[in-house]
Amino acid sequence: MNASNQKSIPRAAFTLAELLVVIAIITLLAALLLPTLSRSKATAQRIKCVGNLHQLGLATQMYWEENAGNCFRYSSGFTNGGQLFWFGWLGPGAEGERPFDAQMGALWPYLAGRGVELCPSLNYALGQFKLKARGAAYGYGYNLHLSAMPNQTPVPVAKITRPTDTALLADAAQVNTFQPPASRSNPMLEEFYYVSTNRSEATAHFRHAQRASAVFGDGHVAMEKMEAGSLDQNLPGQFVGRLRVEILPVP
Repeated sequence: MNASNQKSIPRAAFTLAELLVVIAIITLLAALLLPTLSRSKATAQRIKCVGNLHQLGLATQMYWEENAGNCFRYSSGFTNGGQLFWFGWLGPGAEGERPFDAQMGALWPYLAGRGVELCPSLNYALGQFKLKARGAAYGYGYNLHLSAMPNQTPVPVAKITRPTDTALLADAAQVNTFQPPASRSNPMLEEFYYVSTNRSEATAHFRHAQRASAVFGDGHVAMEKMEAGSLDQNLPGQFVGRLRVEILPVP
């Protein structure tokens, strides 16, 4: 048979060896790109958190203007079977099953709805996360030193003599070891709603590359380091600790 009349047999696109080389190259490229993608995601989350706190800071200042220059309280007492906090009404029930109404919060009228109260870096899908309410409620904590007890006069803004150095709100969370399903043998991360100078509790959450975002009295947002020695050792990988004492008290 004439060789010119023979049909050529098509060559396989890749030999097995070549295919293995391609797979190895793709795997290597993926390994090189994943850290960059992870850093990009973390940066985007941090930027969103900073934007959230900027808006919450502005809402706080609007509250001051409409309330005779007074700060809002951390809690205003009990009503309808639940407790009224600065961030909303948290009803009775088991952990993770409590009703929550954000519209009862002090800042609600100035926020035009929900969306800025949750930090995107607070991982509610974490296996060790314990919800307080039916779903996410609030991811930031109020400076407890700006509050007053329900039967006391509200703290006047005039007492904040160093607004650039006094935090209003910050990334917050707590490691819970005492409310089921959490226990000492099963510590769990949960939302927490204040930060303070109490040296016996860790409630600031350093979730942005071991930094916590905080908005200050003049409206600027800064990244804060954890106070040395304050890391909650029950869940050390979650970086719950305390803010430096200088940015919390008022005279």
